[in-house]
Amino acid sequence: MAGKTAILVDGGFYRKRARQLWGEKTPAETADGLFTYCKRHLSEHGRKHDLYRIFYYDCPPIEKQLYHPLLQRTTDLSRTPQSKWMKAFLEELKQKRKVALRLGILDDNNSEYQIRYDVLKKLCAGKIQISDLSEADFQPNIKQKGVDMKIGVDIASLAYKKQVDQIVLIAGDSDFVPAAKLARREGVDFVLDPLGATIKDELFEHIDGKRSCGDPYKKNHCHSVSASDAAVDGGLASQDANTEPDDTEQ
Repeated sequence: MAGKTAILVDGGFYRKRARQLWGEKTPAETADGLFTYCKRHLSEHGRKHDLYRIFYYDCPPIEKQLYHPLLQRTTDLSRTPQSKWMKAFLEELKQKRKVALRLGILDDNNSEYQIRYDVLKKLCAGKIQISDLSEADFQPNIKQKGVDMKIGVDIASLAYKKQVDQIVLIAGDSDFVPAAKLARREGVDFVLDPLGATIKDELFEHIDGKRSCGDPYKKNHCHSVSASDAAVDGGLASQDANTEPDDTEQ
């Protein structure tokens, strides 16, 4: 009997990493790529898993005007290409089968424009002058609120209610460790997918394996590294996306 798998996606991490790996895509292409990528996790060593649901965690684009220090005027972020792209992307995901949007909020009270880090280094090193700065050298600094908490609560709920046999988390940091430890104690197989990135060796003691599934826009295969394998190969993996209420039981 096939076990049920829930796939949890840290949206901010996925969008950034996907752009680095596979280039700029339209909202529809990104949503299709995310869905294809997640489904690859349902086939493992010739065994098929049943999809419980794909949970996608992110924030809607900010609807606010921010003061731009270089232009010395406010900018309407809701009209930027990035905001329009994000709205369209979330709409595409809403239409996907078994995809649940779990949206946090953006801390717009503490949002501001900042000089990009690479530009700031050049400025401090004297390689460029303030007069050389352009609008593109600044970016909004906006922090998410509630996303990590939603991921942790959902992992705990899925584990305690015995709704799934396996959880695949697509993420790139270690904030998930307490929730992963809880899920494993409840008998859930916990797999981390950092999208081909290297993770710290010590993280392997808190997960049951690491697995990345290649380019979703090409025919490819997942590459798995178990916690036991990590001790042998150093833990290096192959380098080769419907809004619902807080209760995960839908």
